[in-house]
Amino acid sequence: MKTTLIITTYNWKEALGSVLDSVKNQLELPDEVIIADDGSKEDTAQLIKEYQNSFPVPLYHSWQKDDGFRAAQSRNKAIAQAHFEYIIIIDGDIVLPPSFVLDHKKHAVRGQFIQGGRVLLNQECSQHVMNTAKLPTFFSSGLKNRKNIINNKLLSSIFSKISNSDKSTRSCNMSFWMEDIIKTNGFNNEFIGWGREDSEFVLRLLNSGLSRLYLKFSGVGYHLFHNENSRASLAENDAILEKTITEKLTRCEQGINQFLEEQHD
Repeated sequence: MKTTLIITTYNWKEALGSVLDSVKNQLELPDEVIIADDGSKEDTAQLIKEYQNSFPVPLYHSWQKDDGFRAAQSRNKAIAQAHFEYIIIIDGDIVLPPSFVLDHKKHAVRGQFIQGGRVLLNQECSQHVMNTAKLPTFFSSGLKNRKNIINNKLLSSIFSKISNSDKSTRSCNMSFWMEDIIKTNGFNNEFIGWGREDSEFVLRLLNSGLSRLYLKFSGVGYHLFHNENSRASLAENDAILEKTITEKLTRCEQGINQFLEEQHD
């Protein structure tokens, strides 16, 4: 089983550098990494070029024009370029513990997709991680969701569970089989602005008959502090979500298919 790690980013090269450093330290590396860039400036492209020179696996940069918050389309464009059958997606502010990729792979089962957890770092703790490349411990100050930092095989087997709803959906740490992404047409490109694009995708996956494994005490990510995104588009995005709920949709019209077709042109 081979994996593609997708990392979303937008104009925060310092955080992206910390994330890429944590990828290099994985106990089991992904087979490739694709940066899903939602319109960052040239300094992000330059950072990626520098990492490409010595990165242990192929590192690609998928970029689209900056035309508002279009995370759904950015992810689709990057995923369409993937060469492998299992897709792990994280945000460019999620620093990974060494077992992260291995944990997702160990729990990957056909007919399921995975929702991973996160530990929230405050501003001071985040800056320390970015400056030193040292991950926090359970006893570090400045943590929220502290218990998620525990990585334990027995506890994971007890507390990880099937949770077939869109509650607690966090696209900053998820994984899927490529065939399931294609079947449901990936994220919905109609989503512009922050919010709901991940929940809507999850609902279509569930409507298509898949189950969601909510992973506990395994596969956690460390979420660097940043100011919250604008919620100005929530009303429009909620309407798209509501349509998927009401009509029990399994596919979206504007999804990954357009980028898959571009790959084959």
